[in-house]
Amino acid sequence: MKPKVLAVVGPTAVGKSDLAISLAQKFNGEIISGDSMQVYRHLDIGTAKVSPTEQSLVPHHLIDILTVQERYGVQQFVSDCQALIAGIHQRGKLPIIAGGTGYYLKALLQGLQLGGHNSSSAEVRSHLEAELAEVGPEELWHQLQLIDDIAAAKIDAHNSRRVMRALEIYRVTGKLPSGQQNHPHPYDAYLIGLNCERSLLYQRINQRVELMMQMGLLAENEWLRKQGPNLPALKGIGYREFTPYFAGEQDLATTVSEIQKDSRHYAKRQLTWFRNQMDVHWYNLVERKEQITEIEQAVQRWRNTDEL
Repeated sequence: MKPKVLAVVGPTAVGKSDLAISLAQKFNGEIISGDSMQVYRHLDIGTAKVSPTEQSLVPHHLIDILTVQERYGVQQFVSDCQALIAGIHQRGKLPIIAGGTGYYLKALLQGLQLGGHNSSSAEVRSHLEAELAEVGPEELWHQLQLIDDIAAAKIDAHNSRRVMRALEIYRVTGKLPSGQQNHPHPYDAYLIGLNCERSLLYQRINQRVELMMQMGLLAENEWLRKQGPNLPALKGIGYREFTPYFAGEQDLATTVSEIQKDSRHYAKRQLTWFRNQMDVHWYNLVERKEQITEIEQAVQRWRNTDEL
């Protein structure tokens, strides 16, 4: 019998964290953050971490585990989650993954073959990072497109981490990234997706960014840039948009507008990705709060069934 894993996914600003906490309280669960940026200590506002008070309601994992100088990728995420899921089940509780990067969740829940760490991979990765700094993300994406147009079509040209990972696979193994094989799904996973009407979603995203600014997002960015150059977090939404501001090339109002725009575009890509890549059961708690009952009933039915 496969271990059960519940996941709450969807775009930003639709109530995923609140739902995950509610379900964890009802079904004796522990929450694993699926967000690749919430692993960093001190980056609380731009990553939309749940507050310490909210974290105290149920156990949370993969939050504040690294310094901003450290790197965190899909292989480490999968390894960490596998260990956490096993431990949570041993404690007789339900693992609940809240939010997160779609590719990370797919790698974990569908057993995507990721390869291993070795010296040749490290060397290739170093070269790719140097190329990225020299030519930019779009040129790397065009290289991938020439090698494997199927893989390139599934990756945003500005997602340099995934572009480099795909190129790394090809340069180390000689195999096309699109030819990666999945292992049999290791978990009995149930995915709940939250969404709402698009104009309302975009309004909520804009308001969330404004709230982040009121909470101190500018100061958080000032702190981050004092920690060193070329930090992984500087590529994240809510942080990368401040680069021209600190260079004196852009005013603060424009910076806020850019964060809102990038957040809206990312939300749209998230929805498209999850709809095309994973089996998600969608709900709208923003406009139909009564659907919480439907969600709880669906989770209870899933928990009562066994998947071999």
